[in-house]
Amino acid sequence: MSKLRVTQQYGKLSEELREQIKLVYPDGYKDYLTRFPNKEGKQISALRFETDEKIYLIRMTFQQAMDIVEADEDFDDNGTLNEDVKDDYEEKYSEVEYLSENENYE
Repeated sequence: MSKLRVTQQYGKLSEELREQIKLVYPDGYKDYLTRFPNKEGKQISALRFETDEKIYLIRMTFQQAMDIVEADEDFDDNGTLNEDVKDDYEEKYSEVEYLSENENYE
């Protein structure tokens, strides 16, 4: 059985999903964007995030990826997820299964 594929804007994701994405990409998103053609054949970039049930392609440009992290207080000035935030999210989502960033690209 194949997983449902969902393409969505970052801002339209639930807060819970955004927190889980931060755990998988604690060093920000810009270095993990992938490009693919949309249904009109235009190349778009997106961040891939996979849960047990779905594969998300979260549309964002390189600049948007940098802006999202820069504006998010969960990340420090270097674009890295703050350790206390990371610890809180790891505890909060300890039962959630998702693939790590390395598994996403193997």
